[in-house]
Amino acid sequence: MNDHDNPPSHEQLARLAARDVDVVRVVYPDLIGTDRARDVLVDHLEGACEHGLAFCRAVYHTSPQGDVVPVAGGLDAGLPDIAVRPDLSTLTPLPWEPGVAWCLGEVIDPATGDVVPESPRDLLRNVLDRCAEHGLDPVVGPELEYFLCEPDPGAPSGWRRYAEAPGNVYTAGRRGDPDRHLLRTLRHLRDLGIGVSMGNHEFSSGQFEINLIHSAALDAADRTFLFKSAIKELARVEGRLATFMAKPFNDEGGSGFHLHLSCVSGDDERNCFDDPSAPYGLSATARHGIAGVLAHAPALAALANPTINSYKRFGPDTLAPWLIDWGLDNRSAMVRVPPERGAGARFELRLGDASANPHLLLAGTIAAALLGIRAGQEPPPPLEGYGYDTSRAAVLPTTLADALDAFEADAELTDLLGKGFATAYLTYKRNEIERFHRHVTDWEFTEYAYHL
Repeated sequence: MNDHDNPPSHEQLARLAARDVDVVRVVYPDLIGTDRARDVLVDHLEGACEHGLAFCRAVYHTSPQGDVVPVAGGLDAGLPDIAVRPDLSTLTPLPWEPGVAWCLGEVIDPATGDVVPESPRDLLRNVLDRCAEHGLDPVVGPELEYFLCEPDPGAPSGWRRYAEAPGNVYTAGRRGDPDRHLLRTLRHLRDLGIGVSMGNHEFSSGQFEINLIHSAALDAADRTFLFKSAIKELARVEGRLATFMAKPFNDEGGSGFHLHLSCVSGDDERNCFDDPSAPYGLSATARHGIAGVLAHAPALAALANPTINSYKRFGPDTLAPWLIDWGLDNRSAMVRVPPERGAGARFELRLGDASANPHLLLAGTIAAALLGIRAGQEPPPPLEGYGYDTSRAAVLPTTLADALDAFEADAELTDLLGKGFATAYLTYKRNEIERFHRHVTDWEFTEYAYHL
């Protein structure tokens, strides 16, 4: 029995009272990784644990603008409920919100008691169960970038980049962060206990990166989801906007979501990607895993680059991977193998952008690697020198529509992830494309209105 099946203990309630916590915020990720939540008074926490909190299942199918997309199980079924039970083992006071603690919620279908196919955490759990059948326990280290913006009524979007100045690449201090946003954020995240280690100003003006420690895959995905939620909430506290949008500005690069993946096995939790006697010092398991990611990369792009905007991050000289290749300590490759071996042996997938749902990106990447391991695939020779040469590697999908087509066509990957999830995701995302094609953009008006 898990903690989310139990009512809060006297000890848990006492700890909350000692921290002057009288509200628990129960959060869970929707299909695009946005946090959905309800604030529960501590006096009613026992009932929430026993019966669950009722949410409309169509929350998984709701667009960022509030449109309910006609995904099976939502509108067509009369907008039924899901039940969300607090997982009290994840309970943590919010350093910036006195009197409030948050915890993750576990989602079930109250009519059947089963998980719902759109639940990102349960999707990842299912993939990890399949890995366990092969004696593999994936370990992930996430790296994400984001832009911080300030209100600007004169800008078309209403926002401008914070502390705009060129050349503050990989710096810390007031040179690129005059209001000390990074220091405040690092300390809050430390106190939140989600495993952050360090941070810096990134390549572009107003862009930051904060590093998360590596851990077991589900924990890493949970912490990344909470990290993104916390960053956005802390920016709101400052009257600012933090965005993990892939490429929010025409004149700057985008924000990535790189993940470092290894696997441990056995009672001693040995890193099974390491083999000093094997080619490149990588075990057969590691090489097969890399080959699986390469083989399923076109479909994986639908989860790693999940928005129309995502594909504007790619292209020559962007340092974002748009070819299907791998290399040894080569940052111009889609899959990079860092130089560490032994306990540090791993590969880094550089495909994802920061808008990706952490649970879906990890589930898709691990599933692709597992398919390669099961098939015993070997990767081609690693990339030598600077990449981005279409004569040496295949091109990834260049639009969301192409990526979704590749995802639908990849029966191996969608079977492993689950057909119910795949159908829901494809329906949701294709609706996004349809809505975009009906929308008149600022570019169109600027390009055509005066001359045509």
